[in-house]
Formats: sequence, C-alpha cells, structure tokens
Amino acid sequence: MVNKDNKAQKHPILTAKRTFGQKASDLITYWAGSWVFIFLFLLILLLWIATNAYFLIQYEIGKPWDPYPFILLNLFLSMLAAIQAPVILMSQNRQIQKDRIRSEYDYAVNRKAEREITDIKQLILELYTHKKG
Repeated sequence: MVNKDNKAQKHPILTAKRTFGQKASDLITYWAGSWVFIFLFLLILLLWIATNAYFLIQYEIGKPWDPYPFILLNLFLSMLAAIQAPVILMSQNRQIQKDRIRSEYDYAVNRKAEREITDIKQLILELYTHKKG
C-alpha cells in the first residue's frame, strides 16, 4: 500500500499544474503510441494507396491525383514524423523527470530501511550479549 504522505507525491514536479503544451504532448504521445493509432494509420495509408492505384488504372492516359510512388503521401508522412518526434521527446523528458524523483525517493526509503535494520541488529546483539553475560 502506498503512503499518501510520501515526499515523491508532494514534489513540485509531480504536483505542478501542467501547461497546455505539456498536456498536448502527453496526449499525443499516449494516442500515437497506441495500437488503435497504428491500425487506423495503416488503414488510411492502404486506402490512400488503393485510391491512387485505382485512379492510376482508370486514367492511364491522364495524370492520377498522386501518381506512383505517391510523392504527396511521402510528404505528409515526412511532415508527420517531423512534428511527432519532438512532441514525443518532450513527453519522454517529462516522464524522465518524474522517474528520477521517484528513484531518489526510493533510494532515501532504502537508506532509511538499511539504518533501521542496522539498529535492530545492534539491539539484538546487545540483548544477546546481555543475556549471555
């Protein structure tokens, strides 16, 4: 059970109100990292390619809307990657800050537990020597 009074939950980084950009980057990272997004994105890409292939076959003489090798589609994918990468990095940086604070708290708890165990061992040793002597 987690103690609701611990320092990690009271740390300013964990309790600070998030800015619009931070909320947006977290939401985009959450959405873009889901299987639903991957399947929808794959479906859109396949529809785009199928539509352009259909028009390519239909209008052999004329120019299709986005002729093979789908230059416009490549442009959109490049722009998406260019925008998505920094947003994901921003969200990862925020998560790293939170993880660092939690690990510092865990380290402090472990050090305290170690001191307490050492004290208990010392008391047991004193009781043992007192009983023997």
